[in-house]
Amino acid sequence: MSVILNIETSSKNCSVSISKNEKIIGLREQSYDEYSHSKSLHTFIEEILNETQLSVKDLSAVAISEGPGSYTGLRIGVSAAKGICIALNIPLISIDTMQNLARKIQFSEGLIIPAMDARRDEIYFSIFQPDESGIPIKVSKTDCLVLNKDSFSIYFQSSYVNFVGNCNEKIKKFLHHENIIFSDYILPSANEMGLLSFSKFNQKEFVDIAEFQPKYLKEFGGKKINT
Repeated sequence: MSVILNIETSSKNCSVSISKNEKIIGLREQSYDEYSHSKSLHTFIEEILNETQLSVKDLSAVAISEGPGSYTGLRIGVSAAKGICIALNIPLISIDTMQNLARKIQFSEGLIIPAMDARRDEIYFSIFQPDESGIPIKVSKTDCLVLNKDSFSIYFQSSYVNFVGNCNEKIKKFLHHENIIFSDYILPSANEMGLLSFSKFNQKEFVDIAEFQPKYLKEFGGKKINT
């Protein structure tokens, strides 16, 4: 049995869960107007361990949401995850933030496009196909896009497209089509990470703790990083 601590700090939602195998057994999260992850993250971890009657020594691994997203939030989450893994000598698992967000859409028809605000008219996005396993299949790399009226038209002209994320209102200013569905889900959460982290744990898909860095996509000042 695996016991995994899942950490999601890529957005204003500071979110922590513990999963046994793929099942979430505890969740602590709160969304802030300002980023307060440095104050809340370690408190949430302690609270969730107490709630589930577990010790840090019971952890098999730590899973971290890799981005893209908030530079500050990602840095805080990754630093905490690395610290725990090094102290306990347990593996670190990297979870695609967009895939995690896509998991909020279950049994959808068509494509799932998780999208997160990247300021101005820009969004971070990726495209997934739903899968019966519950793990969405990525069909395009995660990228940054300046929205216009033709964005994603090659997809929604022939298929349903499910947008999920915190920039639906921004997208609605540019895109209007009967095949577009806007989800009410806004921010990624550690609540959806259990199945993803369990799958990677079973396949021993771990990252190098010393070398791992979040996938910011844009530098702190807003310049796009070439990938």
